[in-house]
Amino acid sequence: MTIGEVSEKYAMTTDTLRYYERIGLIPPVPRKKNGIRDYDETACGWVSFIKCMRSAGVQIEALIEYVALMQADTGLERRKDILIEQRARLQKQAENLRTTIERLDYKIEHYEELFKKH
Repeated sequence: MTIGEVSEKYAMTTDTLRYYERIGLIPPVPRKKNGIRDYDETACGWVSFIKCMRSAGVQIEALIEYVALMQADTGLERRKDILIEQRARLQKQAENLRTTIERLDYKIEHYEELFKKH
């Protein structure tokens, strides 16, 4: 797939895809003889994974480290630790969101009660 096709498929700009590759957030994408990026299934898998992780708020630095370890085929325990650490961060964020939603629900119910009285 071309970078334009991948951009459309994953709803990311081509600039973002190039940037992610440049900083090591996704491994280098295979290229055709003319130098044009040729996203294969593996490259698309990385794009999908990184998009999912970034959408959830996983830290770029942690993902860069994870990708580097994957590419070097080393640091199996560290890779697992990175994922565990990021999951813990997300679980804490989810708890905070649940608390905020509960508080908003309470406030909304309060306003609904006020509207019923008037």
